[in-house]
Amino acid sequence: MAKNYDALAKTIIKDVGGKDNVISVVHCTTRLRFKLKDEKKANDDALKDTDGVVTVVKAGGQYQVVIGNEVADVYEAVLKEGGFSGGGQVADDDLDDSNMSLMDKAIDLISGIFTPILGPMAAAGMIKGLTAMCASFGWLAKTSGTYEVLYAIGDGFFYFLPLILAITSAKKFKVDRFTAITIGAAMCYPAMVAMNSSKKVLFDLFNGTFLHSQVHATFLGIPIISMNYTSTVIPIILAVWFASVVEKWCKKWIPTVVKTFLVPFVTLLIVVPLTFLIIGPLATWIGNALAAITSAVYNFSPVLAGILLGGFWQVFVIFGVHWGFVAVMMSNIAALGYDPILGLSLGASFAQIGVVLAILLQTKDQKLKGIALPAFLSGIFGVTEPAIYGVTLPRKKPFVLSCIAAGIGGGLIGFFGTKMYMMGGMGVFVIPAAIGPKTGVDMSVYGLMIAMAVSFVLGFILQMVLGKKSVDQAYDEKQAKTVQEVANQADTIAKAAPSLASTSDLNVSTELVSPLAGELLPLSEVKDEVFSSGAMGEGVAVEPSEGVLHAPADGKVVMTFPTGHAIGMKTSDGAEILMHIGMDTVNLQGHGFETLVAKGDEVKAGDELVKFDIDAIHAKGYVVTTPIVVTNSKDYEKITVVSQGKVKVGQEILDLEGASEAEAASSNPQMA
Repeated sequence: MAKNYDALAKTIIKDVGGKDNVISVVHCTTRLRFKLKDEKKANDDALKDTDGVVTVVKAGGQYQVVIGNEVADVYEAVLKEGGFSGGGQVADDDLDDSNMSLMDKAIDLISGIFTPILGPMAAAGMIKGLTAMCASFGWLAKTSGTYEVLYAIGDGFFYFLPLILAITSAKKFKVDRFTAITIGAAMCYPAMVAMNSSKKVLFDLFNGTFLHSQVHATFLGIPIISMNYTSTVIPIILAVWFASVVEKWCKKWIPTVVKTFLVPFVTLLIVVPLTFLIIGPLATWIGNALAAITSAVYNFSPVLAGILLGGFWQVFVIFGVHWGFVAVMMSNIAALGYDPILGLSLGASFAQIGVVLAILLQTKDQKLKGIALPAFLSGIFGVTEPAIYGVTLPRKKPFVLSCIAAGIGGGLIGFFGTKMYMMGGMGVFVIPAAIGPKTGVDMSVYGLMIAMAVSFVLGFILQMVLGKKSVDQAYDEKQAKTVQEVANQADTIAKAAPSLASTSDLNVSTELVSPLAGELLPLSEVKDEVFSSGAMGEGVAVEPSEGVLHAPADGKVVMTFPTGHAIGMKTSDGAEILMHIGMDTVNLQGHGFETLVAKGDEVKAGDELVKFDIDAIHAKGYVVTTPIVVTNSKDYEKITVVSQGKVKVGQEILDLEGASEAEAASSNPQMA
């Protein structure tokens, strides 16, 4: 059954400042990316503490709420809850990017254009890469219909990339979507593609440089510089931006009665020819120059480039600036047929999950284990934000160690000369994207797999050897504090009512009955070392099925808490009992608890002490497993658990056998 995210969506919208504070919202692989009118209205701390939210990041002019693998479902719930249409976009007058830096504007532009197409682009790349792999291994003949269909699925997306980018660019630049698609369609029109590959050449431009171009035809006597715009990125983005300028100009003077057809008519008549004459060639040359620059950096030292990009890649991800490299990659593939740069980062996700696996084995914190396991699994497929924000970055040193391992992995990828021939999947699914259409599965592909394995193993080893102390530092401090608090509680019980017990009371057998209905558990199964280790005394635990805590024997209440999560009592036979409802439930500040007795009250076995709402406590992420501990266990010769499995309120669960009088006196100064 699908999980309901309505409550989470409502909380997110409230804590980003309300729906009136939202300019727009989109999502990528793991994050909700908000543009807010005023980020100061957002409650960062509340969002970070919300179940279902990994963390909050402010970067690239966006307020990013990191969700994890469920981001698509949460996004749909946010759109529904906020009443947003088209990704929460509001009127142009409400958009204000005047306070954004130039870098933030660039990142916002790139991410806004590429984020919506990431899923289909990765899927198409994976299909194209797997098809190439099948052909390389001889599993499919390139002449077969099966190969042709599969290759069309994978390659079709990239061949008609200008049409797809026209849609996302139109949304970003606020131009009519179908006008933008028409521009992209003209750029990919078969006759134009054929003309640019014609053998008839009027003249050449920039011979001997990376800007070399041919002229095959003219438009109104003006030379058309031949360019193939299929699979390109920059030309269509600039063309749609120019179309937005022309369209706004047209709307100012064209009468309303004919705007419907005259605005796109004039826009297309101006933009498309100028795209072929000026915008397209300039944009292509920009792309070629970008490819030449990045290739020069790479060729200077592929290993050094790999170490730097691999080592800092996760830092780029944190701040959202990795989108710039995606644009460079797409431009390089269009200009060179491959990209040598982005592949250098592919060891990072494996270094990250290597560290996370080590932490999973090292930690004693059950909550951290619950975060680390799904983070490890999603990291295998390249989604590392849950690992970064939920596991390594908060502990600092593990994050640094993962960066070191990623840098070494990147250096290996540079050493083996791995290149990316398409935008493929992530994690293990990225391997087919490194298979060249002519080279097939060669050493560069095997080298990539070696680098991934080395990154993973090195991350694991570095964390196991150097990072152990940083794993549970906060957890250990919390446990020490909890031990002291519970010890104080036990001491309070011991001192509260000494007059209730006589010297002979501890020489007789005492029975304790279950204060709860539910499943009886050994104390060792409680997910808290303070209780499971027996440090606070012997006893049992109950996983309650009903939310009422009863007295386990006749006696006196010697300790209550305003938060209602714990009760201490001393029985008429001298047993000091601590009953602690759930783990860390003190943090709820009494929410879900109702204390029915006060300190000093005399109670009988079975009397109601505390009512608690099991569902409400679970909803806040806490367990209700309740230890029943005899804090003066040392005063007894033997404590025996006499029941197992399901128990009812009033059913005997513990038998306390008294020590000899001498033993009792020596172990209890109050009785000496």
